[in-house]
Amino acid sequence: MSWFLFALICLLGWGFADLFYKKSSDADDRYSHLRLAVWVGLVMGAAAFILLPFSESHLSGGSLFINALKYSPASLGYIISMVVGYAGLRYLELSIVSPVQNASGALSMIVMLVFFAITGQGSRIGEDYNALDFSATAIIVAGVIALAIVEQKLSREETQAVAGGKIDNADRKYRFGALALLFPILYCLFDTVGTAADGIILDEESGLGLGELDVLVLYGLTFLLAGIGAWVFLWVKEKKPYNPFTRHELASKAPAAMCEEFGQIFYVYAMARNPVLAAPMVASYCIVSVLLSRLFLKEKLKLRQYLCVAAVVVGIVLLGISDGLKEI
Repeated sequence: MSWFLFALICLLGWGFADLFYKKSSDADDRYSHLRLAVWVGLVMGAAAFILLPFSESHLSGGSLFINALKYSPASLGYIISMVVGYAGLRYLELSIVSPVQNASGALSMIVMLVFFAITGQGSRIGEDYNALDFSATAIIVAGVIALAIVEQKLSREETQAVAGGKIDNADRKYRFGALALLFPILYCLFDTVGTAADGIILDEESGLGLGELDVLVLYGLTFLLAGIGAWVFLWVKEKKPYNPFTRHELASKAPAAMCEEFGQIFYVYAMARNPVLAAPMVASYCIVSVLLSRLFLKEKLKLRQYLCVAAVVVGIVLLGISDGLKEI
C-alpha cells in the first residue's frame, strides 16, 4: 500500500476522532481534557502491549529504554499538543480548532527542510518542494492570523451585546476571544515538533533505525504513562479516583480514543514511506473534521470565520495537490 493511501486512511480516522473529541468535551468541566488524556492513554497503551511481541527490534529491557529516549522528542511533542488541543475544544468550535491545529503540516515541512539542509541533504529540497508548496504555506499562515483577528472582533461585539442586554451572559460564546485561539496555536507548534521529529526518526535515509511497530509501541507506552499521570492528578484534585468506565465516559471518550489509535497506525506507516510529503497530506484531515462538525454538531459560523477557515483549508489542500502531482 502506498504512502498516499496510508495518509488518506489516517485523515479519515483522525477526522472522526476530532468529532468525538468535541462531543466528549465539556465546557463546564475544567478537567475534561485530562479525562480524554486518560482514555487515549488506555487505548494506546493497550495497543502497545498487543504490538510489542511483533515489534521489529523486539523491544525489551535496555533496548526499550534507549529507543524510548530516541523517540521522546516526537512522543512528548504529540502528547502535549493533544492535551492542549482537548482543552481548546472546550472554548472553540471544531470547525475553527481543527484547521488551525493542522497548520502544523506546513510548519513541520519547513522544519524538515531546514534539517535536511543542515545535514547535507539539501538536494532533497529541490526534488520534493516547489513554488506551490511555499505559496500554500503562506496562505495557511495568513488564514491563521486573520482568524485570530476575527475572533477578537467577535468577542468585542459579543461583550457589547451583553452590556446592551441583547444576549444573556450565560449564552456567551466568545468568552475568551482570540485568547482561546492560543490553544489550537499551541497545539500546532507542539505538533510541529512531533511531526518533524517523526519525519526525521522514521525517514529511511536519515532515520534512527526505528521501525513502524517500534514507534507505535513507544508512543503508546509513553501516552499510557501520561494517561496514568492525568488519572493520578484527577484523583488528587477531586479527592476521589476518576472512573473512565462509566456508561457516559465509555459512550463519549472511548470512540475518540479508538479513532485516534486507528489513525495513528496508518499515520506511522505513511510517515515511514514518505515523511516530507505525508505530513501536509495528513494535515488535511481537518476537512473531514469541518464537514463532520456541520453534519453532526450543527456548528454555524459567521461568513468572516468561514473565509478564514477556508483559507487555511485551501492552503492545506494545495499542499496535498502538490504532493499528488509529484507522484504522477
